[in-house]
Amino acid sequence: MARDHGLEALLNEELGSVSGLTEKAMFGGWAWLVDGNLLCCARDDGMLARLGKNQDGWALEVPGIEPMFSGERRMHGWVRAAPHAWGNDALRGKLVQSALAFVRTLPAK
Repeated sequence: MARDHGLEALLNEELGSVSGLTEKAMFGGWAWLVDGNLLCCARDDGMLARLGKNQDGWALEVPGIEPMFSGERRMHGWVRAAPHAWGNDALRGKLVQSALAFVRTLPAK
């Protein structure tokens, strides 16, 4: 899977001031972690965002956002946003802020 450098640049802008942020290659793309907890990922097939179990309902109602699957297993609390969804600055910002709000509730690793 190829990386999406355009999406990576947008997410770097969104996340530039977040404390405890690290980045690394994961899931065939580029991932951002906060205090060691996976936050989101940019891939050529979309943006992955960790919203938290039972906290992704609002996002799944948005066209272009669907549940994330690992193989055939649904990853509850994770969503995949297609390019036309993450390309919307306001929506991408809401996904990032929602993911940050959830990940900040997790203990640091």
